[in-house]
Amino acid sequence: MNAINELAPTGVLRAGMNLGNTLFTRKNEAGQLLGVSVDLMQALAKRLGVSLEMLIYEQPGQVADDATKGVWDIAILAIEKTRAKTISFSPGMTEIEAGYVVPKSSTFQSTEEVDSKGVKIAAPEKAGYELYLTSALKNASIVRTKNFAASIEIFNEHQADALAGLKPNLIDSMHQIPEGRLLPGNFMTINHGFAIALGKEAANAYLQNFVQDLIASGFVAESIEKHQIKGLIAIQK
Repeated sequence: MNAINELAPTGVLRAGMNLGNTLFTRKNEAGQLLGVSVDLMQALAKRLGVSLEMLIYEQPGQVADDATKGVWDIAILAIEKTRAKTISFSPGMTEIEAGYVVPKSSTFQSTEEVDSKGVKIAAPEKAGYELYLTSALKNASIVRTKNFAASIEIFNEHQADALAGLKPNLIDSMHQIPEGRLLPGNFMTINHGFAIALGKEAANAYLQNFVQDLIASGFVAESIEKHQIKGLIAIQK
């Protein structure tokens, strides 16, 4: 089977679009999708010579859960080892730092200190950084929430000692966290790439070449600049 048949088996490229990460996807006032992920999906559909259908999800975990169901053909997700059990990823196209907000009264001065016995960290369930923390934390525990807004609420209600998130989102949300302060540094750097179901060898090879072309042409960097997304960095190779 060739790459086009593997990527668009119905003749239409069905893209799973995650509204939970506004650095990539958001809606305008008219309800239309826009963002870096939209630009990338449109570019891929054009290269394949097929039309594009965008399927909207509220959270990345919902997108990942549908990977084996044949609902979508491709998505953009954080590259993460737990997801790699059911998902094949292209090379990374972007980098984002993930970090913590802690109470102003906290003695913590670095991200490493947060992984301490008895510490509770609020994080959205099945977000890429939550999946990472699940396997990486040795002492602290996670208070899992339905989304980032719920994590902020849990933190503000003093039900968690730290708030985990993508640093650009944390910075943009500090006005909602009057008793919090952003810790310097990060606990991980997240790469995002195209995601497809496992077992599509021709599609994998196609996407690897496509991503290389996108990076070499500066397409990803130009899209980030066009949408004025702060904190999302295009990988340069």
